[in-house]
Amino acid sequence: MITRRTFCRIAGAAATAMPFLPPLLGADTSAELPMGSAPVPLEAAWFPSRLHAFLWRNWTLVDVSRLVEVVGGRPRDLRRVARSMGLPRARVLSAGDRRRANLTLIRRNWHLLPYDQLLTLLGWTADELAYTLREDDFFYVKLGLLKPKATRLSWAEPDAAQNARAEEIARLVREHFPGAELAGRDPLFSFVRTLASAPGASGPAPAANARSAPLRMGYSYFALYGDPLVDPSLDPYPDGYLARLAASGVNAVWLQGVLSRLSSLPWDSQDRIEVRRKGLRTLVERAARHGIRVFLYLNEPRCLPKTSPVFVQHPDWRGVPEQSFNAICTSVPAVRKALRGAVADLCRAVPGLGGFFTITASENQTNCWSHGRGGECSRCRTRGAAEVIAEVNATFHEGIVEGGGSQRLLAWDWGWSNDWAPDAIALLPSGVTVMSVSEWDLPIERGGVKSEIGEYCLSVDRPGPRAQRHWAAARKRGLPVAAKLQFGVTWEMAAVPYLPVLENVVRHATALREAGVDHLMLGWTLGGHPSPNIESVDEVARGGDLESLAVRRHGAELAPRVVGFWKQCSAAFREFPYSGGTVYSAPLQMGPANPFWSVPTGYKATMVGIPYDDLEAWRSIYPAPVFIAQLEKVAAGFEAALSELRAQVPNPSDGLAEEMRFAEAAAIHFASVANQSRFVRARAAGDAALKTRIARDEIRLAVRLHALQSRDARIGFEASNQYFYTPLDLVEKVINCQWIAGTKGP
Repeated sequence: MITRRTFCRIAGAAATAMPFLPPLLGADTSAELPMGSAPVPLEAAWFPSRLHAFLWRNWTLVDVSRLVEVVGGRPRDLRRVARSMGLPRARVLSAGDRRRANLTLIRRNWHLLPYDQLLTLLGWTADELAYTLREDDFFYVKLGLLKPKATRLSWAEPDAAQNARAEEIARLVREHFPGAELAGRDPLFSFVRTLASAPGASGPAPAANARSAPLRMGYSYFALYGDPLVDPSLDPYPDGYLARLAASGVNAVWLQGVLSRLSSLPWDSQDRIEVRRKGLRTLVERAARHGIRVFLYLNEPRCLPKTSPVFVQHPDWRGVPEQSFNAICTSVPAVRKALRGAVADLCRAVPGLGGFFTITASENQTNCWSHGRGGECSRCRTRGAAEVIAEVNATFHEGIVEGGGSQRLLAWDWGWSNDWAPDAIALLPSGVTVMSVSEWDLPIERGGVKSEIGEYCLSVDRPGPRAQRHWAAARKRGLPVAAKLQFGVTWEMAAVPYLPVLENVVRHATALREAGVDHLMLGWTLGGHPSPNIESVDEVARGGDLESLAVRRHGAELAPRVVGFWKQCSAAFREFPYSGGTVYSAPLQMGPANPFWSVPTGYKATMVGIPYDDLEAWRSIYPAPVFIAQLEKVAAGFEAALSELRAQVPNPSDGLAEEMRFAEAAAIHFASVANQSRFVRARAAGDAALKTRIARDEIRLAVRLHALQSRDARIGFEASNQYFYTPLDLVEKVINCQWIAGTKGP
């Protein structure tokens, strides 16, 4: 989640050509797919041809019959070409798992295929793809707000030179991965079934479901975008997973709630409302059996197209314009009455619902001040942002009271300006909880560079001044407070389920306990995997510390060694070169899967999407040598911690081996980002020898990460991006590096 200002800075000027997140529902979806500047696509020249690259990148994800539909030829032709490169017998995804890989498929074919062939590959209509690009967590932004203008790809028999190169690739594969199962021994998405299954007894007892209990709220590790209250196959919280969350200390979960899907609104009438309410009641009842409450995220009222007949019938409802949309003005009493009634009706229909949290000054365009432009509304201009924002939250709270009054409302101050946030807090009604990103505005110095934390930071260990100011203002008003955290992973590193930097987590949880902040949102859409990081919150709440957590998880004998490991990883991570631009732009999630390019691509890094070779964006506020040195410090610190623990504990338990595996994967990622940065600089300097040395080191990292991901398919995955890379992408990086180095051997 990012502010509009940050969004525009990262996405670049092209961002102004796209609505910042149009309405989730009710929009008139056009089949015209966006192209942006439509640049020339990048060619994966390390493959014999574009056809070979296409087969490689889709071989284990899509059935060969579908690949034939896309490019032609015969199944046996495509299998022959695949075998010529050393690809294994295809073990393709099931239909259910394929659904979880659609974003991965789009990203890996973005430069290879034109839209019509991409639609065939996905089995989608143009409307479906347009909807996904627009609505699925900024996905078109993650692709750079442009579509490379790829020409149509068709089957053609490889020529002699292409066959020779394919044989060379097959030899490289055999040399670097002898006896390895290239596609991985642990099937992609196998963890979904594991997490959904009933767990064995472990961890603390499930948290109480009392309404007054301090919140420990998390999000699904594997949720799919869609309509889970209608489609059971999209269930983000199966019973086994709820049990595992409860065992980790979670007592609340959340999912996105679009009000018009759950209650009737005069400006947006949706079908299947009762079906969704029934689905929500079922989820609430199931979760309650595990001691878990269900919360809905509200970002309302959603804007409407400027041409909507609603504004013809009710011209006074028209609020601030933004591209082709208008806000629905909440300064109009009838609008607030409708919102209040919709919330009340929902609370009556699902009385067991835990509550709601709101975002009112960012994300979708909603109220007139949601994107800071309320001065353009004749009604909201004189009222000011504080009054309007507080009133929207008050309207939701009034709806809760009208509907029975048992649900909790958290007003998240995300996006609230420092200029008016205290005034908004002062205007909130009694009973509303004020939630702040804990680490925001915390000053740091990394590598001699001074800056401040924005959010998504696990490399700090205490709350920042912004949250403390807002909590103080809330307490002065007599309101409860909550902290939003990222205790599992952050965008500093999200390609593993959790980072074992437990000293940072325990220090932060302890500081919050001492500050009297009891209600915690443990993560946004990332970081929801059950983990020792989440368990540590209850450990601290019970008066425990790092040592007692280690004893409970690993026993008294191993505890001192594990504590040392956690402390070393935490100290190393506190060297991470944090900045907002870095965490969104650098190849932190791709790691070694991001290819080297022999010449500059000219492409800009995209937001948590495709990093390309854009070192200027990666390093952000850090000079390149400092950026590289800090990443190497982090990687070296993790590696040293692992080396010491391996020497002390040669046969770790499954739980400790998991922590070590994720630490090793993270270390590889950080070392690879340093490598990639050094490579871009060596390329600019024309230092061929250095490029070759870096490429050979990158091969070593790719092979190591391939072995880890092959054993644990959770590595490389994050729900809102799906797989950043698969094992075959890491094999491709070896091919890429050998091509870059101009050598034929390892």
